[in-house]
Amino acid sequence: MAPWAGAELSALNPLRAVWLTLAAAFLLTLLLQLVPSGLLPGCALFQDLIRYGKTKEGGPSRPAACRAFDVPKRYFSHFYIISVLWNGFLLWSLTQSLFVGAPFPNWLHHLLRSLGAAQFRVYVIGKNLLMQARWFHILGMMMFIWSSVHQYKCHVILGNLRKNKAGVVIHCNHRIPFGDWFEYVSSPNYLAELMIYISMAVTFGFHNLTWWLVVTYVFFSQALSAFLSHKFYKSKFVSYPKHRKAFLPFLF
Repeated sequence: MAPWAGAELSALNPLRAVWLTLAAAFLLTLLLQLVPSGLLPGCALFQDLIRYGKTKEGGPSRPAACRAFDVPKRYFSHFYIISVLWNGFLLWSLTQSLFVGAPFPNWLHHLLRSLGAAQFRVYVIGKNLLMQARWFHILGMMMFIWSSVHQYKCHVILGNLRKNKAGVVIHCNHRIPFGDWFEYVSSPNYLAELMIYISMAVTFGFHNLTWWLVVTYVFFSQALSAFLSHKFYKSKFVSYPKHRKAFLPFLF
């Protein structure tokens, strides 16, 4: 193993600590949901915090104070706006550094250091390592495209439950979704989201510990959402397919 790879695996910087804490929190929350309800005291506030959308209907009675903090999904557009602006700035800075020779802003260097970003050089020895890096990149991109296509299909299937072909809402009732990955799991959109993050980890060449901690967090958070959605479908529909799993085909 190269020296920089050993340092990458052994260091636990603040950024990795955050992702590890988030992953552990969602794992604990998921495990608590798997425990039979009679064994643990119920907490309406806790259940309200971990649920959203339709899964709130299957939870305990909501405290009145919690309803005041409900945020419509259309308000979440600010996440995408901030993401486009921030990542656009980073892309511009990287382009200027690579092709023009302009230095990164000092405050960005300080920010990366405060987050524990390691500075190291990647030495390419021979053609084998270079070809391996390209293989990881191609494999990761193929996984990314494949997962993104299926995620789009699943969102279309979910969207058609409430709208006609013209995009007009015709009903607000929930129905059992069928088609594509819905034949195997209740929430294939969450599964596709996980695979998108895994594809990025593959593109990085498997050795980026920080990104694998992000993948672990995404796995447990999406598994929790999928499990709650699965419970909602099973409680609402008597004829819900018994072979269909919540998140992972044939497993969970």
